[in-house]
Amino acid sequence: MYNMDLFAALEDSPINIINCDGVVEYHGLLIPFDQANHYFGVLLETIQWKHDQANILGQIIVTQRKVAWHADKPFHYTYSNMTKVALPWTLELLQLKQKVEDATGHQFNACLLNLYHSGQEGMAWHSDAEKDLQKNAAIASLSFGAERKFSFKHKVNQKTISVSLQHGSLLVMGGDTQRHWLHRLPPTKKVTTPRINLTFRMINETNHLY
Repeated sequence: MYNMDLFAALEDSPINIINCDGVVEYHGLLIPFDQANHYFGVLLETIQWKHDQANILGQIIVTQRKVAWHADKPFHYTYSNMTKVALPWTLELLQLKQKVEDATGHQFNACLLNLYHSGQEGMAWHSDAEKDLQKNAAIASLSFGAERKFSFKHKVNQKTISVSLQHGSLLVMGGDTQRHWLHRLPPTKKVTTPRINLTFRMINETNHLY
């Protein structure tokens, strides 16, 4: 499915790819190649993918990208002025959550999944700082499928840093990263195959309504 030669593992310890105002650790390959192929196929076929929506000045915009929202409980998650209600975990998502928690030492109670059908679909500059999320909690991004460039831009000095996210790789954003940095998935015509991205998160349960 994917060329294994492209996915050589990095060093044992994660690499911090930003040097100020936050922590972004790239762990390299978390999921071995054959397992990554398996999870990619299962997620593609079994997740209840739906086109994402955004409410911009009262107008509903429907994206080509598809998403799904799963969690411990039917948490509400609001972004782009639209609210989603979480579905229960699938077996595969629970397996992957455990692998991510073991690798990072962080705990997660929810996951936003993204399906990009090709490189023509991406994500604009943004920060994940919605009120539903626990403040400064880590967000772990697990990638399957097409290798894509992922970029960061400092909100003040405009410095940009990019990393290629490989099939089965893990990247973790923590600390003050969301406060000081924007991130995006830039579109590209060079990629013609799909990518699935799992972003494990912590929903703040203190005053959450179901």
